[in-house]
Amino acid sequence: MTRLVLFDIDGTLLSARGVPRIAFGGALEEVFGTAGPIEGHQFDGKTDPQIARELLRLAGRTDAEIDRGLPSLWECYLGRLERTLPGRDVLVYPGVRELLDELEARRELVVLGLLTGNIEPGARLKLRHAGINNHFQVGAYGSDHERRDRLPAVAVHRARQLTGVHFRASDVVIVGDTPADMSCGRSLAVRALGVLTGRYDRAALEAAGAFRVFPDLSATAEVLSAILS
Repeated sequence: MTRLVLFDIDGTLLSARGVPRIAFGGALEEVFGTAGPIEGHQFDGKTDPQIARELLRLAGRTDAEIDRGLPSLWECYLGRLERTLPGRDVLVYPGVRELLDELEARRELVVLGLLTGNIEPGARLKLRHAGINNHFQVGAYGSDHERRDRLPAVAVHRARQLTGVHFRASDVVIVGDTPADMSCGRSLAVRALGVLTGRYDRAALEAAGAFRVFPDLSATAEVLSAILS
């Protein structure tokens, strides 16, 4: 039996210490002339296009205006992210490197993937600066769909195309730090594991459907067991 393990990025694998949010706000200002009410706006658990649309709607922009400007927004955002990330360390959370190494050593049993609201180039940029980009074979991203609950099906489809394996619900595990990560695979009835390295507590993740919740990913043997059992 082959497992498909899909990791969220921000708050689960790493923290870019606020740099992406600053780059995002700057890009919104440059392209649309406003970042909307970005101070205090919730980013976690959402896709990049969803965040942009929410902020710009609140600033009075129409969906047609937003859609026309999104290609320029992503170009500007990625440029700002590229310029600002190298000067700062990307924090990789405890146990992440060890867990990824253990999973990669089981390539006959595991396909490693991403399930993230980041647009794909932004996701890969963060992972490259963290030194963990090469672990992930497939992914589903905010650039694939604005709705996060549509992304698990995209990841499963791509994994099937890559491997020829028809993954059942019991073969798929999502690892994340937000209630949206826990619930986004509900339509496929996949299993979700929560970590407390983001801003949500155990109760919130369990209420959203987490199968197990860990303080972080440093208990390698326990996390492996939860993934592979």
